[in-house]
Amino acid sequence: MIRKANLEDAQAIHGLINSRAKRGEMLPRSLSEIYENIRDYYVAIERNQIVGVAGLHISWGDLAEVKSLAIKPRYQGKYLGRNLVEACLEEGKDLKISRFFALTYVPKFFEKMGFKRIKRAILPHKIWSDCIKCPRFPDCDEEAVMLDTRSKSGKTKRKRLDLVG
Repeated sequence: MIRKANLEDAQAIHGLINSRAKRGEMLPRSLSEIYENIRDYYVAIERNQIVGVAGLHISWGDLAEVKSLAIKPRYQGKYLGRNLVEACLEEGKDLKISRFFALTYVPKFFEKMGFKRIKRAILPHKIWSDCIKCPRFPDCDEEAVMLDTRSKSGKTKRKRLDLVG
């Protein structure tokens, strides 16, 4: 089940994200940052336990970041990451966002979902505020990917995803 996160999920989200960050797979997040941005997150639930998380963070106008995608290792390969990203994209569509980006160490995952690799330099400077906190700054080795859901007619290409909650 995929649903919007709530305040009771903050500790588990924090633990999951930071366990993946310790492995060098993503940026760590402080617990206060999780609480402050809890409305950004979706969680994947299996047997009453959070096994995955992803966030949608609005950056500007029609641009949002899919961030903090983390799945517990034993649950990888079960489409939870895809479902979490789809939930983020659907919310973005509802908010009239048409361009989504991610900074990632696994660009092939996002490419399977229609994202294209881009040069990080084309992203607005505003998004780099997280980078200053990163131990790899300024020698970032993450790849930037973007999905533009606008078609030539101006309509979006995404399908509707039904969510629980």
